[in-house]
Amino acid sequence: MTTDAFLSDCRARLAFDLLSNTWNPVVLWALRVGPRRPVELREQIGGISSKVLTETLRRLQSKGLVDRQTHPGAPPRVEYRLTTLGRTLLAPIDAVGAWAFEYGDEVMAAQEAECATTNSLAE
Repeated sequence: MTTDAFLSDCRARLAFDLLSNTWNPVVLWALRVGPRRPVELREQIGGISSKVLTETLRRLQSKGLVDRQTHPGAPPRVEYRLTTLGRTLLAPIDAVGAWAFEYGDEVMAAQEAECATTNSLAE
């Protein structure tokens, strides 16, 4: 990696952009166990609206990370699954999740301390 690794036109920034969207890593992680219908994803994830889930799935599909499969029938059934490329992001997502599990309390304590300081200065 060069010293210019985080410039706006570099590939590392592309990866950070993918993971910085709140729902991208959550949806990718939810798909790790296999194909899911949108209803199943919403139930599994919780807190995501149908609209936001659809937007996220389309975004991930446009980046080659998720594949959409339509099954014939009445009504037609749609499932989403990770592509091979999408599966390559599971290890980094897992690493970030492990970091958050280990250090999340410290980050939250720092945020709370900052809020308390800011509130006491405002009074």
